Amino acid sequence: MPILRDELDRRIVRLAIPALGTLAVEPVYVLVDTAIVGRIGTAQLAGLAIAATILLTVVSLVTFLEYGVTPNVAFAHGAGRPDDARRSAGDALWLAILIGTPVAALLAITAHPLVHLLGGRGDVLRYATTYLRISTVGIPFILIGLVGHGVMRGVNELRRPMQIVIVANVANLVLELIAVWGLDLGIAGSAWSTVVVQIVAAGWFVAMLRPQATLERPSWSRFRPMLVTGVHLAIRSLAMFAVWNSATAVAARIDTPTLAAHQVLTQLFMFLALMLDALAIPAQSLVAGAMGAGGVDDAMRVGHVSTRLSIWCGALLAGVLVVASPLLPHVFSGDGDVRSRLTFGLLILAAMQLPGAVAFALDGVLIGGQDERFLGRQAVYNLVGFAPLAIATAIWPRLGLAGLWGAQLMWMTMRAGVNWRRFVSRRWAKVPQPATTG
Repeated sequence: MPILRDELDRRIVRLAIPALGTLAVEPVYVLVDTAIVGRIGTAQLAGLAIAATILLTVVSLVTFLEYGVTPNVAFAHGAGRPDDARRSAGDALWLAILIGTPVAALLAITAHPLVHLLGGRGDVLRYATTYLRISTVGIPFILIGLVGHGVMRGVNELRRPMQIVIVANVANLVLELIAVWGLDLGIAGSAWSTVVVQIVAAGWFVAMLRPQATLERPSWSRFRPMLVTGVHLAIRSLAMFAVWNSATAVAARIDTPTLAAHQVLTQLFMFLALMLDALAIPAQSLVAGAMGAGGVDDAMRVGHVSTRLSIWCGALLAGVLVVASPLLPHVFSGDGDVRSRLTFGLLILAAMQLPGAVAFALDGVLIGGQDERFLGRQAVYNLVGFAPLAIATAIWPRLGLAGLWGAQLMWMTMRAGVNWRRFVSRRWAKVPQPATTG
């Protein structure tokens, strides 16, 4: 039986390919900074690690600008109300500015104590504070970029955002080499070059959004629904961070080889998640568009097809991990203790791909159905699936990676089961009104 059965299958895959390209290229910003700053010195690299952690946490709390505007725009277009779609896009741009500017100012003021709180001392404290304060200039422009991605996903145009991301990353590499090595600006040059590229990319997104966005006078009545959505998605993000950060903390308490192996598994998990997320992104806009047109059955069909394709992808990734588990550890470490832990950990990671495929695909479907309140609430409840084995591993460290990643497997399985029950219940499919009305 062919994987691609009809036009809907092919349409989802066509949208997923540029989505995957964008998702894969976006982290290159951090990799380029890491590679270049790492050549300057160890203290600078440590400072970058702390500053990047703070920036990532802050930005993750406002990703609702991206994930919230997509269903609003797609829903309005599906309902035949393009003016509402443009208004939604314009309101998201306003929020990017109204939220990004004070957040940037507050982060710049509190940079020193925040870095100190995360363990920065001496030269590390100085370099991290420098990088963080400069980087805050780019925060409003990062948020404008998030809105750009969200709006263009809402109209099922994913190729042009991918082009912007690729060009921006190439420009960032060139500017960083010039600033850090040519002008000898050190870590400050790395930060400033990234900010310049973020400003230019935001300007490019704004130009792209002109036909898609209408800037009206700011209105609390229009902003409020999107901000409520933001709270639910922020709770969801915090719950996920709680899983990853607590797992890292427990791994650090066990021993150094376990922590090293855990770090490799975490990075592999994040990388593989990009592929599954790429199939979830089309589901957001296609489900919201179907709901806007009143087609609940069509939205359900998108959900079923997205889940099926995601399971195929997850099964393929699982198979690759199983086959590569004896060899892949040698790529990441020459330490026999790390490699032995990794070999078994990769098998657990392989098992996670199937429930992960279901969980990620239906996350996209439920976001498209504007069911963010459920996702935020359930993300907290899902910690029940993670906590028992994670706590047991903290108490009995001999459980090691098997305990830590077994806990994450249970967490992912619970996410998949809960999302599936919600999906088939149709309680999420209530044809919601777009956030700009009211």
